[in-house]
Amino acid sequence: MSKFIPVNEPLLDGNEKKYLSECIDSGWISSEGPFVKRFEKDFASKIGRKHAIAVTNGTAAIDAAVESLEIREGDEVILPAFTIISCIMQLVRVGAVPILVDADPFTWNMDVTQIESKITKRTKAIMIVHIYGLPVDLDHVIKICKKFNLKLIEDSAEMIGQTYKNKPCGSFGDISTVSFYPNKHVTTGEGGMIFTDDDQLANKCRELRNMCFQPNKRFVHETLGWNLRMTNLQAAVGVAQLEQLDRNLRKKRWIGNLYNDLLKDIEGIQLPLARTDFAENIYWVYGIVLDENMKMDASEVMKKLISLDVDCRPFFYSLHKQPVFVKKGMFKGLKFPVSEKLSKFGFYLPSGIAIKEEQIYKVVKILKKILVIN
Repeated sequence: MSKFIPVNEPLLDGNEKKYLSECIDSGWISSEGPFVKRFEKDFASKIGRKHAIAVTNGTAAIDAAVESLEIREGDEVILPAFTIISCIMQLVRVGAVPILVDADPFTWNMDVTQIESKITKRTKAIMIVHIYGLPVDLDHVIKICKKFNLKLIEDSAEMIGQTYKNKPCGSFGDISTVSFYPNKHVTTGEGGMIFTDDDQLANKCRELRNMCFQPNKRFVHETLGWNLRMTNLQAAVGVAQLEQLDRNLRKKRWIGNLYNDLLKDIEGIQLPLARTDFAENIYWVYGIVLDENMKMDASEVMKKLISLDVDCRPFFYSLHKQPVFVKKGMFKGLKFPVSEKLSKFGFYLPSGIAIKEEQIYKVVKILKKILVIN
């Protein structure tokens, strides 16, 4: 076993090779192969959605979702300040106005109590992003959407297999998305999926995925789309991965609970909440937040960890501080103190599905040494 402990390592120990061989033996390696529809059908059934549309990655899923809702220049969309940049990119490209909400200091999700005060006559949708292991308080958000007739975009990239009050994440949005990047609970290497119960939205997303080809006039286009098609090879891996989802979720919770137990007595760090009133943490990644009074921030601790062969990653960089948006003059004068703190003092430890118990003990031993010395 290598001395270096990666931040993530997927498990590919099910039917992945078998299904890939079927693709190669049959010659079906493109997006027209049968595993794509099978993957869509199996995933839709798993989370109780009418439609599932497989795409190239999670970012593509969000882009198509935004476009399918016809969000245009001047429309306002409320979303968390503390999230990955892919959530906001299509909004900026079409000229929509992102309205940011600060994070909750305990769950690290968007603070839903701040949403209603951000709504104006130009608000068209709310985008929620379930962060790191716990879902957003959906009842509160759905109530607001109904009150103001707003669309709900649900980014469940980090929440495959998680539930909110025993109902699957990814089943709540007017349109919902997931990612199948290698650090997700189901991976296809790269990939994503869109979910909806709305026939019109589903048809629109399928058109956008396939460059808006017309059924009866293949190379004549009335609308611009993208090539977002998932290959049969990727979908074959996804089908095999989905078969192992329940096992993967048990492993993830075991990882999180072990870290919690080993780190609970260390002063100066905030551990992830184990549960809320509506969900048990799924620990997509195992994150910690350093106390602001410590002599080091996350970047300094991570540098020391990496020098000792423990890989790690920073928390998301708050959207309002992103240089690309600062240069555009966006979010000028706005402050989101919780998001800023999480960005500066938060990071996550090796917690991929393939991690071994002895590796977790080693990570904790090294982290304790770094934090105690400093």
